[in-house]
Amino acid sequence: MAYSKSTKFSHGEQEMALIGKSLAHPARIAILKVLAKYHSCLCGEIVAELPLSQSTVSQHLKELRNAGLIKGKQDGPAVTYSINFDSFKAAEKRTNKFFKKLNAKLKE
Repeated sequence: MAYSKSTKFSHGEQEMALIGKSLAHPARIAILKVLAKYHSCLCGEIVAELPLSQSTVSQHLKELRNAGLIKGKQDGPAVTYSINFDSFKAAEKRTNKFFKKLNAKLKE
């Protein structure tokens, strides 16, 4: 029986892996660029900007939301998406710290 070994890794390592996974698809990068450009969008507005179907964009939005990089505000039947700046700043800080530590180890 297989089981997850993710509990063997620190919270920070797990968080970085989740962020990395969420950014590992070019469609998600494109979605983030659209959200940065317009600040907030409905799914249909994002679809209009990308060469992807609505269902595909929705799947990618779900992954970005699960990673905490974007947030959605329910407005009746529609959801308005925007970048979660607090989460972005935390991810940037964690990533910079990670690369600085690796770089310091490489220079030893």
